Amino acid sequence: MTPQRFEELVGDALDLVPPDLASAIDNVVILVADRNPDEPELLGLYEGVALTERDSWYSGSLPDTITIYREALLDICGSDAEVVDEVAITVIHEIAHHFGIDDDRLHELGWA
Repeated sequence: MTPQRFEELVGDALDLVPPDLASAIDNVVILVADRNPDEPELLGLYEGVALTERDSWYSGSLPDTITIYREALLDICGSDAEVVDEVAITVIHEIAHHFGIDDDRLHELGWA
């Protein structure tokens, strides 16, 4: 899969976020990288301060980042259809972290 097609899938996954939630996403940049240098099998990573933890000190902060790792996702998928599904799950999973939802709760909700 080309890098451009993969980035389109990330955009498509962002379109799955309900408009009310999408409008609440604040100060976040979505990036695509090949792999996480420290954890090469990591599929996605949210780095920042969750909305539930922000207060007045957050004002003027650099954007939080969500990074989706293309090669790691492609490694675990056997077909283009699987890539579409896994990209969507990973994007939603990382956005959930932005809203303060931890991994345990995401597992309960089926977004592991």
